[in-house]
Amino acid sequence: MRVALLSYRSKPHCGGQGVYVRHLSRELALLGHSVEIFSGAPYPELDQSAIDAGVTVTKVPSLNLYDEPDPFRTPRPGEYRDWIDVLEVGSMWTASFGEPLTFSLRVARLLKERRDDFDIVHDNQCLGYGLLDIQKAGFPLIATIHHPITRDRTLAVKAAKGWRKISAWRWHSFLRMQGRVSRRIPELLTVSRSSEVDIRKAFDIPSGRITTIPLGVDTEVFKPGAGSGASGPNVTAPERVPGRIVCVASADAPLKGVSYLLEAVAKLSAERDVELVLVSKLDPNGPSAKMIDDLAIGDRVSVVSGLEDEELAELLASAEVACVPSLYEGFSLPAVEAMSCGTPLVATRAGAIPEVVGTGEEAAILVPPRDSGRLAQAIGRLLGDADLRARLGAGGRTRAEENYSWAAVAAKTAAHYETVLAKAGLPTEGKTEC
Repeated sequence: MRVALLSYRSKPHCGGQGVYVRHLSRELALLGHSVEIFSGAPYPELDQSAIDAGVTVTKVPSLNLYDEPDPFRTPRPGEYRDWIDVLEVGSMWTASFGEPLTFSLRVARLLKERRDDFDIVHDNQCLGYGLLDIQKAGFPLIATIHHPITRDRTLAVKAAKGWRKISAWRWHSFLRMQGRVSRRIPELLTVSRSSEVDIRKAFDIPSGRITTIPLGVDTEVFKPGAGSGASGPNVTAPERVPGRIVCVASADAPLKGVSYLLEAVAKLSAERDVELVLVSKLDPNGPSAKMIDDLAIGDRVSVVSGLEDEELAELLASAEVACVPSLYEGFSLPAVEAMSCGTPLVATRAGAIPEVVGTGEEAAILVPPRDSGRLAQAIGRLLGDADLRARLGAGGRTRAEENYSWAAVAAKTAAHYETVLAKAGLPTEGKTEC
């Protein structure tokens, strides 16, 4: 099949959406399908195996108003190219996140002249109004929703103070559009049964319209024994670092529950020698950075970001404990990556996490969300019990190998493409060749 894979932003090494595009495109191509990624900035970085298999990237330029080094900038007059750029700036000036809409409009314009180039269009969580134009142009369309951003909005509004609550609500105003568009796309994918239930409730999707295909992990990269050494997360050594806790949080947002982990580390620091390595891009003036200062744990916490997969695998395999303190997860790639590295987990009983890691202490100790005391207790229990760490680590590795692989994700996704084409009355025979 010839697949157009759409992603309004594709951070290469963190965040479920970027990881999904990077690995799914590669595995689809290795199965013999032709894949062209259409992405806004930040753009995906393809593995060499994906390039060799023929995956290509078409960049869909935006004004890039939200990223470093100059977020929320005002473009120079010469930067405006068309009315979509004006719409993008207008959305920012009125405190709304306009990228899903403006990306969808731009990619719809690009695809308008390429109807004969693709058998199917697969959207990755954009759900902008431009998708309806793509549908009208005759493209069979499918969309993946990792989880409904309504959860993010609820937590962001709750965490905001005063007038910032209005701003947080306005920022997420694109959700009304996403609900409307998702109800008009006949076939949807998601990554867990928990997300499926939440999407149906949030966007009023009838039952039978959503298919669940879990995400995957590269078990050859994320594996035990890749651990980094005692002097830093990028120094190779065979032993796990005593007292090291690793947490991967793609965003410095209330949804990720980092504040509760920081409180737990502060409690643990009074009892034992611990080190938290937080894989995230923290705002120096944001709530997490402020909490690290307020709790006086700066000497116990290091923050890293922009790691390649191999570096992240080394870091996870160097830890005695990995932690997922989220208040909600539609899937949790960090949990699967930690399990694949044989690193025992402490995680919250939130969203899809129990579904991913198991509920019987096979790979993780589960605690209630928003409970720093229980988080500290569980981490301390693991740090103090080598046999328990070994058992949960081995159980996690087995669970990752048996249940999660990108090859299986791609095969199931391609099979669903054929279902979409069959329902549309389009031929599927011979479409597995490039």
